[in-house]
Amino acid sequence: MRILAIETATEACSTALFDNGSLLDARHEVLGRGHAERLVPMIAELPGKGRAKEIRVSLGPGSFTGVRIGLAVARALGIAWHAQVRGYPTLALVAAIARGQAGNPVTVCMTGGHGEWFVQDFDAGGMPASAVASLAPEAAAARAVHPLIAGSKAAALGELAQIEPSAVELPDARHALALPDALLTDNLAPLYGRPPDAKLPG
Repeated sequence: MRILAIETATEACSTALFDNGSLLDARHEVLGRGHAERLVPMIAELPGKGRAKEIRVSLGPGSFTGVRIGLAVARALGIAWHAQVRGYPTLALVAAIARGQAGNPVTVCMTGGHGEWFVQDFDAGGMPASAVASLAPEAAAARAVHPLIAGSKAAALGELAQIEPSAVELPDARHALALPDALLTDNLAPLYGRPPDAKLPG
């Protein structure tokens, strides 16, 4: 069975196509902005224009716009291809890449909103060991972290916590099959990681 993975929740935009568990081809670009313009062409560059029986897409947390773009494309392709669409948490993918074959527990620290960082711990099996927290840098450094830190803010957190960070900074769709199956969901609601900025009048 072919699986298409889509990752757009950060400044990285990546796609990967798998067949029976093996990576066929992948694309990975650090764009900052421009996911909407690049994602569909990147998928079209894959074998068979990326067509698959299952689509796995990042739910965040991360860039609000990036997450929505990935979900919109995944849903549209799911309808066109009659494919199952499943979501996964972005921070879990970063943890899966960082822990590699060693299977070490990981603290993931990623860019959040308003100067805060998204922080979450994962156990040796890749499952969440804490909820996602959106914290100021000082608060993130004050909490207990694993000896292995990964993510776009890992270097900054490592400096504050006096821990050498992993080289893994951004999620990459080519590692999507390393995620525990238990983290895949049919509920395609975005994971924002923090309360919305706008609040209804009370």
